[in-house]
Amino acid sequence: MKEKSFYLTSLGCAKNTVDSSSMAALLLQEGYTQVRRPSHAKLLIVNTCGFIQPSREEAIHILQELARKKRPGQFLVAAGCLTERFSRMVVEQVPQVDGILGTKNWMDIVSLAARLRAENPPKTLFNLPESTQLSRDEVGVSRATVQGGSAYLKIADGCHRPCAFCTIPLIKGTTTSRPVSAIIQDVQNLQEQGVQELILIAQDTTSYGWDLGLKDGLAVLLEEILKSTPHIPWIRLLYTYPGYVTNRLIELMASQPQILPYLDMPLQHAHPGILTRMRRPANMDWVYKTLEKMRKAIPGLTLRTTFIVGYPGETETEFQTLLDFVAEIRFDHVGVFPFSFEAGTASEPLGDPVPPEIKQERLEKVMLLQQDISQQNNQAQIGKTLQVIIEGREDTISVGRSYRDAPEIDGLIFAEGKAAIGKIVPVKITGALPYDLLGHIQQS
Repeated sequence: MKEKSFYLTSLGCAKNTVDSSSMAALLLQEGYTQVRRPSHAKLLIVNTCGFIQPSREEAIHILQELARKKRPGQFLVAAGCLTERFSRMVVEQVPQVDGILGTKNWMDIVSLAARLRAENPPKTLFNLPESTQLSRDEVGVSRATVQGGSAYLKIADGCHRPCAFCTIPLIKGTTTSRPVSAIIQDVQNLQEQGVQELILIAQDTTSYGWDLGLKDGLAVLLEEILKSTPHIPWIRLLYTYPGYVTNRLIELMASQPQILPYLDMPLQHAHPGILTRMRRPANMDWVYKTLEKMRKAIPGLTLRTTFIVGYPGETETEFQTLLDFVAEIRFDHVGVFPFSFEAGTASEPLGDPVPPEIKQERLEKVMLLQQDISQQNNQAQIGKTLQVIIEGREDTISVGRSYRDAPEIDGLIFAEGKAAIGKIVPVKITGALPYDLLGHIQQS
């Protein structure tokens, strides 16, 4: 076990993965070696997710497993969202944790590691910021993580939206956008690395620049990215917010081939009453008009959304409105989550009155409906040739995604033929499953 070695596991969303990559980069700059096995590391780091109860339970379980196997001389650090909000609870449930690092000051990982190694403290070291604002000091490391030919790039963090069910403002604070110049530097570096797909992420990408005084900041940023990095063929947008997908953004998506005709816009529900109680945009007329406008302007547009079922007070009539909406709009991809009660949020006074079995029943109804829609949408792709970014290969089958699918959350394409991982190749679609496609690679 090397003195300066670390093992890092990242939980939760792609935004957490970026923070983990940035922490790893800082440690590597300081001469640390990253290892794949916890038993080989001096420093054990878990970058936790604390968004909802199941995420917290997973994080505690992993910390407890590492703590159980921890040997003398090893240090266990709990970092990320869970420790930002529930640091004392983490230490109570995993007393073997040696260091606590919040998500707002991930850049302190090197100094925390140095303190642990120097002091070998008998009690847990807490490294949590006093400020409720995310730090803007990125200490010179990239805010991207590369996976094969794709890269997630964080353009902002935190959130100023008032969603009643959400803990993100409690964990992260308000929206903190990165400077355009810093983002462009990261994008140019990613282009030099040969990245083929750039995925822009934030808690809300359409809020980008709000705190910098930029009007229509996401569109402004995209225009700068297009000018500075013309050789990244795919740019994908995730986590947009209803009501803030502007005409300028739609025009960019329609006119610029680099920006994929794919939009992820979590709507959370379709009944105005539920949306009002959620403190979400409740103007469904805007939703209908904007989706129609986008589909007319952007050929082949793929739409992804997410919904919450079982929100406090959700009636059968309100739930049926959601089902009718899904049937009418025919999204390409839908994620559905049961409401998770969170103390400290604006929805706390509403309690959690919908029984778990009703939540699960409603979730399954939406997903069964969407499964049929997805199958039909996929069948419409048969006979087409799609450009596919290759992510894996086994024997003579290559696995990848087209513009219609974001990594980890959407479907895959299984194509006969061999292609290099990270390359974009043409695939003729020959078959359709509810969520995935079959095809064969076209030889050039």
